[in-house]
Amino acid sequence: MSTISSPLAIGTAPQNDAAAPAAAPLLALEQVSKDYAKIDRRGGQLRLVWNLLRGRGAAHVYRALDDVSFTLARGESLGIVGENGAGKSTLLKIVAGVMPPTRGRIAVHGRVGALLELGSGFHPEYTGLANIDLAAALLGLPPAEIDDKREEIIAFADIGEHIHDPIKHYSSGMVVRLGFAVATALKPQILITDEVLAVGDESFQKKCIAWIENYLAEGGTLLLCSHSMYHIQKLCRHALWLRQGRVERYGDAMDVTQAYLAFHEEKSARAKAPIDARVAVSTGVYSVQSLDLAPGDVVPQGADVTVAGEVYSPDDRVPVILVGVVRADGTPVYGVATDMDRVAPRRVAAHRFAFTLSLPALPLLPGKYFIRAHALDPEGVRLFDHVERPLVVTGDSREMGFVRLPHRWGPP
Repeated sequence: MSTISSPLAIGTAPQNDAAAPAAAPLLALEQVSKDYAKIDRRGGQLRLVWNLLRGRGAAHVYRALDDVSFTLARGESLGIVGENGAGKSTLLKIVAGVMPPTRGRIAVHGRVGALLELGSGFHPEYTGLANIDLAAALLGLPPAEIDDKREEIIAFADIGEHIHDPIKHYSSGMVVRLGFAVATALKPQILITDEVLAVGDESFQKKCIAWIENYLAEGGTLLLCSHSMYHIQKLCRHALWLRQGRVERYGDAMDVTQAYLAFHEEKSARAKAPIDARVAVSTGVYSVQSLDLAPGDVVPQGADVTVAGEVYSPDDRVPVILVGVVRADGTPVYGVATDMDRVAPRRVAAHRFAFTLSLPALPLLPGKYFIRAHALDPEGVRLFDHVERPLVVTGDSREMGFVRLPHRWGPP
């Protein structure tokens, strides 16, 4: 079952509450896909029209969404993340009823308020006050309800006497303020936002966040698309990562956003200096033969971590071992060498030396890191080899940076 609404930037999808079972989710997508026709050859437009008239469909298509499924229950909040072109806006427009899916089913049980392109439906020649009445009427509000909400909308927009000026004289920020005020006055059962928190000045963004937090506290249902992982973690309980139109990951918001951030950090690192984390990069005679992490390569924040390995020494002299921690994008976090602490690897066989480094109560914040082990000569001057292993630190902290510093809040 699919519900389609008028193609407004700020709109509501038709309700079908009466047909919905009591326990049904407010929103359900089942294998939803969206194709766009591609015209890449001379005469392609005419050929496309001819194929459509014959019921054959487009011969060449771009698949913006492919087999997307999820449900959203009453009172839940879902964040949508992904790179530009991943299909996020297309997904939101389908949910809002602005466009139908090419394949799949979508069921919406409740009124949808879509904040996609705030203010794009306003008439430039009309005043802000007149546009409030026009937009509210297009959204289906009866005149009596418009009268009840008009002062609330004016107060939220907070644009002063400009409310009596034509929209064409407004700044972009003023248009956004008025658009958000009109849309949120509806108190929809499902609220859809597309980067709305990234526009406007700082005070307006704070007002938007406060309104959304209150909306969620009162049992509202949110579908939020944003490039800000902070806002996704702050406002959403679950998250869905779209990659090239497909669901890459779906689940707890903290887990999904951390995986998404790690993906970008690794992508940045590959662009700078590609490294194969599984293979030792041997550049000389001293070499790292093994590197292990205990209790494993996925640990909770604050866990005890032990780094252990063996190094080969060609002349059987005791080598220097350097162990470092780097973020997935290659940013150094910490490093220490055996000669700094005046310790030496222990001899376990001819030409082979073992080392163990304990990192108690690892203070790293959640994210993806690499543990690197380097083999140096006994003088600690020449670096011959290194091996690295990935380390994922899990947790639900929203603190910023790489490490958690001991701290305590107190009275001023």
